[in-house]
Amino acid sequence: MSPIYLDYQATTPLAPEAHAAMEPWLADKFGNPHSPHRMGREAKAAVEVARDQVLSCLRSSRAKSRDECAAEGRFSTSLEANGSLLFTSGATEAANLAIKGAAWAAPANRRKIVTLATEHACVLDTVLWLGSHGFEAVVLPVGRDGLVDLDTVRNAVDERTAVVAAMLVNNEIGVIQPVAEIGRIARDAGALFFCDAVQGLGRVALPDADLIAVSAHKLFGPKGIGALWVRDGAAVEPLMHGGGQEAGIRSGTLSPALCAGFGAAAALAEVRHDEDAAHVERLWALATAKLCGWTINGSTRQRYRGNLNIRADGLDAARLISDVRGVAFSAGSACASGSGRPSHVLKAIGLSDAEARSSIRLGFGRYTTEEELNRALDLILEAAAAQGLKAA
Repeated sequence: MSPIYLDYQATTPLAPEAHAAMEPWLADKFGNPHSPHRMGREAKAAVEVARDQVLSCLRSSRAKSRDECAAEGRFSTSLEANGSLLFTSGATEAANLAIKGAAWAAPANRRKIVTLATEHACVLDTVLWLGSHGFEAVVLPVGRDGLVDLDTVRNAVDERTAVVAAMLVNNEIGVIQPVAEIGRIARDAGALFFCDAVQGLGRVALPDADLIAVSAHKLFGPKGIGALWVRDGAAVEPLMHGGGQEAGIRSGTLSPALCAGFGAAAALAEVRHDEDAAHVERLWALATAKLCGWTINGSTRQRYRGNLNIRADGLDAARLISDVRGVAFSAGSACASGSGRPSHVLKAIGLSDAEARSSIRLGFGRYTTEEELNRALDLILEAAAAQGLKAA
């Protein structure tokens, strides 16, 4: 019997619609999308349909950003900007391409890269790598709620800044950064703004940005494919050189099957946005009521509700994960699991090593039923109580 899956931030189940869209391109429709014959042209057409589907999902999310700002009387920086969507092997490649590519293309007097301490490793490590290769790397702190102070951003971003990078929804604690305001600060200083929207696409309104990274497998699509949206006029140097595919910026033969799966998943996310959001709200209410004695890590107000990162004093999270074999959940980022070090995100919000090691992350969404979540929480609480926890 398969475990109850509560690790949606690590990856999401493949939507049946995405699986079906991929199947023909894994069988007899195996042509290279860059070949001139009929099979190649058919494959290329499938890639372009998928590109349009992902772009439509991006545009829909940006439109929601404008609507939300108008409803709340806030100024929206979300513009009808034109841009190109480049398929990549995933979000890690997209982030590297965005940050390194924009830094290398920047004028000689712009050698500063600004980011946040809670960013995904693919962003932090890229910025720090640039810091050891002639750029100034600035990593800004966040508060106990996981949010950056905008005055701190304003003080760091100046006329020497090439790129500002900030994640929309944090992959470990689910907090939503004020990315619209961060993007405006970057733009006012003449810098490019890069947003890692991997955990937010299809769920949270996207900001106006110059560069946006997304990933298929966090959106009920296949692993092995992501994309980088590049606003027209934003200069990006390639990381790889070869056949000049993807507007000459990202060389390499594309997989029509992966593209088709990504496109179908994005189209489904756009159609199901409201339904998925309502379902996640119900799951959040159920989980927080049942875990009322636990402490939520990060802002409880400004966050995506499908990510519940919680802790209980004295809990051995690693032991809990091992003991509760009927539930798949984690202690944080899948990329950092097994390192033995406390989460850099939990440390950045001021948690002690002991508090960080007593934290777990529960991720749920479209295919999680209320019955499954209820049963999973019972198993987690039972195992936590066996450790002598009063919060359980």
